[in-house]
Amino acid sequence: MLVPLYDNREAEQITHMVLEHITGMTRTERAINKLQELSSEQVDKVTFYGNELASGKPVQYVLGEAWFAGLRFLVNKHTLIPRPETEELVDLMKRVVYFKPISLLDIGTGSGCIPIALKKKFPLWNIQSVDLSAGALEVAKENAKLHEVEIDFVQMDFLNEHNWSSLGKFDVIVSNPPYIKISESSTMAKHVLDYEPHMALFVPDDDPVIFYKKIAAFGATHLNERGFIFLEINQSLGNAVSDAFMETHHYSTSVMQDLHGNDRMMIAELSTPEIIDLNYLRP
Repeated sequence: MLVPLYDNREAEQITHMVLEHITGMTRTERAINKLQELSSEQVDKVTFYGNELASGKPVQYVLGEAWFAGLRFLVNKHTLIPRPETEELVDLMKRVVYFKPISLLDIGTGSGCIPIALKKKFPLWNIQSVDLSAGALEVAKENAKLHEVEIDFVQMDFLNEHNWSSLGKFDVIVSNPPYIKISESSTMAKHVLDYEPHMALFVPDDDPVIFYKKIAAFGATHLNERGFIFLEINQSLGNAVSDAFMETHHYSTSVMQDLHGNDRMMIAELSTPEIIDLNYLRP
């Protein structure tokens, strides 16, 4: 049922995700209890999930959950599915930013996976998260309740600079904004195009770094001294994003690669005479 849509490895992985969700047992636990039969209710769920998956719907949306940084997050059509690359951004922040209490702004929170993962690690941090989508914010609030963390979620069109006056100053700003050019959609997987929210994915071809320009401008007046901006970026736009920060607002920047060797993260800092070089932090 799944092989026409996925290769054998992916189909096997999805099958195990479904069975773990239904039975509550890990792959190892199911192997130990391999003679244990599914209940009629569980069989019905297997059939239902199988039909949903056969339509091309991503398994995370079928199950209503995804895992990020070792934590379970609720997801639906209003939120992107958290990606491993974004986990790398969070891991980088954990290595660079101290445990002391700080103020952090998360721009474009989606499911809330970034701020919630950080708040679990750094409970003394004061975190505010903004997003344009009311639907995404509802999911993010549910995830915050699930993980028993307190985050200030605000609905806001961040691209509208008139809204910035309602925000304070921050020690750290983080964002995984929309960064895929519309022209790149032709090369993307069908299940992403058909099910994930386009508002959270795409930017216009004629201004693909629009969000980064706005974040750079915002940080120029809302970033505390010696503060940092952490960003996930389009692997083909590292130079363009860096230029948006360095040329107009005089940031120092460092573009960093993910585990696949792609330019995927950038750190920016105001009023630093030399370029930040944090590559030594990579494991």
